[in-house]
Amino acid sequence: AVPAKPTIAEAAMAGNIETSTGEHKVIHFYAKRYIFFAISLAFIACGIISACVNGIKLDISFQGGSIIEYTFMGDLDLTKAQEVAGKALGKSVSCQEQTSVAHEEHYLVINVAGNESVTQEEQQAVTAALKEAFPDSSLTFFTSQSVEPFTGKRFFREGLTAILISFGLILIYVGIRFQKIGGFSAGAMAIVALLHDAFIVTSVFFIFQIPLNDSFIAAVLTIIGFSINDTIVIYDRIRENKTLMGPKTPTEVLVDASITQCMSRSINTNISVFLSITIAFIFAQIYNIDTIKDFALPMMFGTVSGCYSTICIAGPLWTMYKNHQAKKALNA
Repeated sequence: AVPAKPTIAEAAMAGNIETSTGEHKVIHFYAKRYIFFAISLAFIACGIISACVNGIKLDISFQGGSIIEYTFMGDLDLTKAQEVAGKALGKSVSCQEQTSVAHEEHYLVINVAGNESVTQEEQQAVTAALKEAFPDSSLTFFTSQSVEPFTGKRFFREGLTAILISFGLILIYVGIRFQKIGGFSAGAMAIVALLHDAFIVTSVFFIFQIPLNDSFIAAVLTIIGFSINDTIVIYDRIRENKTLMGPKTPTEVLVDASITQCMSRSINTNISVFLSITIAFIFAQIYNIDTIKDFALPMMFGTVSGCYSTICIAGPLWTMYKNHQAKKALNA
């Protein structure tokens, strides 16, 4: 007689589960949850320590100040340019070099933080000092702009508000769509995983001393979108497997089997995104395009974090909550 094929629940409890690429061993994510939590906390702690040691840098767009841009030819010593500009203005400045790939032009960008805009006389003094310091660079004034401090604060506040609103909408969506597996409890655990991703991206800005700017808001919102998409796929599989395995299946078995089935899909998708962003970062590094670098580098870490939190954080956290609720109900 041909032995009966084990059910999904029996196969999962035995340590095997079928995936889209064949049969695989069930990975016990729940049993290893504290290792995963420790890895995440260690990276976030590095970000906090870096912020305490080096401080938190805010871009002009957030803290207010002025930006002066010059075009130049050849090579330019940014350290010397920063010293010359700072001495001419009598203020603390930072300098960056940007390259226009289309026109093969080089730009010297001087950021001047402060509550007061750079006056016409100060701008002319900086221009004269830089031309004297770099006579062979054909340095030419290009443009200047000022950002009032209250405008920067409002932009920063509205950016954080956008992130919080996205969390709220995600919680409502997951709560309504996944009522069969706990609804808002699943949504709450997904939000915790998204907060984890936001902290990881923020830590990257702190560790690499990238000023917080509009790229920070864009990177966080983008990672939230990628991460919640992967989490929803796993929640959908948990919902399906709960029907197939039966209500008596332990939650950790249900979740471990569901994550194992979806893991290759999540990893492959995020590898594709990671490679695309890496190419953009390499391109920006070669042509010294700071705006792309400031976005691509945190996104590279954020993509890894989003995949990691989906697989190793959201599911185990939700399992802990469900087991706690079940234990509480038994003791009631």
